[in-house]
Order: sequence, then C-alpha cells, then structure tokens
Amino acid sequence: MQKDKRKVKRYKVNLAAERISGNERYGVFIENISEHGIQIITTSTKTHEKYKPGTEIDLKFHLTSGDTIDLKCKVKWVHLKIPTNGFVDCIGLEILNPPQKYIRFVRGLS
Repeated sequence: MQKDKRKVKRYKVNLAAERISGNERYGVFIENISEHGIQIITTSTKTHEKYKPGTEIDLKFHLTSGDTIDLKCKVKWVHLKIPTNGFVDCIGLEILNPPQKYIRFVRGLS
C-alpha cells in the first residue's frame, strides 16, 4: 500500500459548494479538505473543461453555523473518476491565502 506523502492532515467531508466563474455558478461537492487544499468532485461536462492545472477559481460553501466561506483557489490536478452512476471530475485545489475562518473550521474537524 502506498503511503500518503502529504504533510498536512486531510479530513473527509461531504459538503455542497459552488464554483463561481464570473456570473456563472456550478454546483460541486467537497470530498476532503486540509488547511491549504480541497478536493472537489463535479459532473463531467464540457462546461467544466475550465478545470486546467494553474487556473484560478472561486469556491463558496456554507457551514452548519450559517457562516459562508469564500475561497480563492488554484487548480493543482484533475482526474476523471468513473463511479457506477456516471462520470465525474475529481479536482485538487490549492487554497490561496486561506482565511482564518476557514482555518478555524478545518482545525475544528480534528
């Protein structure tokens, strides 16, 4: 079994989020998070071809407390997953300058 090389702990979550691009919003799901990274999944369509490594995107999600977290991220990698119900894109994001509200949220998961 290959050992995970990451130095930062990742937490499995299942959070609905929005990827914002100009005036357009796309629904995504956050699968796991760390203080500096997020893995999202989304349906695989041509509208998501914008997920290229190096591309900056905005991500927004709501906490159970009602607070909203807005993140500026950079795409690090993209993989195609094939679950039993169809195709999805699995995207790794680096969070650029994570806000303290987000850091506190992640640290509260431990």
